[in-house]
Amino acid sequence: MNIIIKKAKITDPTSPHNGQIADIHIASGKIVSIGKDIVAKGAKIVDAPGVHVSPGWIDLFADFADPGYEFRETLETGAAAAAAGGYTDVCVVPNTKPAIDQKSVVEYVVQKARQLPVSIHPLGSITRGVEGKDLAEIYDMKLSGAVAFSDGKSSLQSAGILVKALQYVKSFNGALIQVPDDKSISPNGLMHEGITSTRMGLPGRPEIAEEIAVAANVKLAAYAESNLHLTGISTEGSIKLVKEARQKKVAVTCSVTPYNLIFCDEDITTYDSNLKVNPPLRSKKDRKALQKAVAEGFIDCIASHHIPQDKDHKVVEFEYAKNGMISLQASYAAVNTCLPEISQERWVELLAINARRILNIPVPTIAEGNEASLTLFLPKQEWVLELKDIVSKSKNTPLTGHKFTGKPLGIYHKSRLTLNNQL
Repeated sequence: MNIIIKKAKITDPTSPHNGQIADIHIASGKIVSIGKDIVAKGAKIVDAPGVHVSPGWIDLFADFADPGYEFRETLETGAAAAAAGGYTDVCVVPNTKPAIDQKSVVEYVVQKARQLPVSIHPLGSITRGVEGKDLAEIYDMKLSGAVAFSDGKSSLQSAGILVKALQYVKSFNGALIQVPDDKSISPNGLMHEGITSTRMGLPGRPEIAEEIAVAANVKLAAYAESNLHLTGISTEGSIKLVKEARQKKVAVTCSVTPYNLIFCDEDITTYDSNLKVNPPLRSKKDRKALQKAVAEGFIDCIASHHIPQDKDHKVVEFEYAKNGMISLQASYAAVNTCLPEISQERWVELLAINARRILNIPVPTIAEGNEASLTLFLPKQEWVLELKDIVSKSKNTPLTGHKFTGKPLGIYHKSRLTLNNQL
């Protein structure tokens, strides 16, 4: 495909063209030239006033439910949601059936995703069957295409197994991704433990359940001298613990979810089951601390925690609803709206650059001669997410009906231009 993106603001801290407004000419999957008033015979013209172009965004933690739970999401519908949200790459959790715990399942995901507009990267399970008991065949999965290792939504509870896995992946400079959560503390909690949970009469999940896990996980990473990524940190105390670990030169990185930056526990007073998530929505104080950490550059990346659930497990009483909301399609829009003071360069670091560095994936820098993997977005575009516009198979999101500022226009990836028509 031969295309020219006209008058694009290049937003890429790794590029020599960062901050410039220029035409970008792409042919046969590569950036041919960057400059003013480029003309190329037969080129498709993309001309959208105010468009920004960055390296393609990548998500570290999403559930595409395939294989085994295709009634919630498939690789095809998940990829469509990712493309609509501006993502060129998505890492999928291993909580499938069968679990992504051996090379054959990794290869199934890789091969099935080959023809999709988005690159899908399997996260190999740390343990067999994501059961937290025995180490899976980690190296075999790496050779087959697993980019990192995690038990996904089933936070690994065994310190002994976690340290063995950290030591194992160290041999090839791999990374483990862990949701910090000590499940032995208030395992039946339905939301954040605090004044709101007391008023609502719902059992709570205290902050200490997360913070104990953070403290233990970073100590194990320090002991193993290995790479650990904590995703979904949600409390002020967790931020402090990670900061202390970094001061001691522990190789620990962290990400937050869009919903923990947008909502807090007080929003659950409507009993909207779409707000039942893990990690839970925390207090206003915690939300403010997370927002500050994002603005100050402490948080490494935004991880969508896109967890689709079918109606039978969401349109029920709050107590019986399963955790999770879909978010890929509106992640950027939501965080850009709630934190308008943060620069677009910083959002690109959070969405496109830092996650690749954590996973040791090359950053697709916007420069002549490089392969083109791009996200096109309109930071000032106002829009509303309507239920009819959701392309995920599941519709479990509290974000419909909200007015956002900032909209992905589309992606260029795998020599293919995929434009979003919901503008």
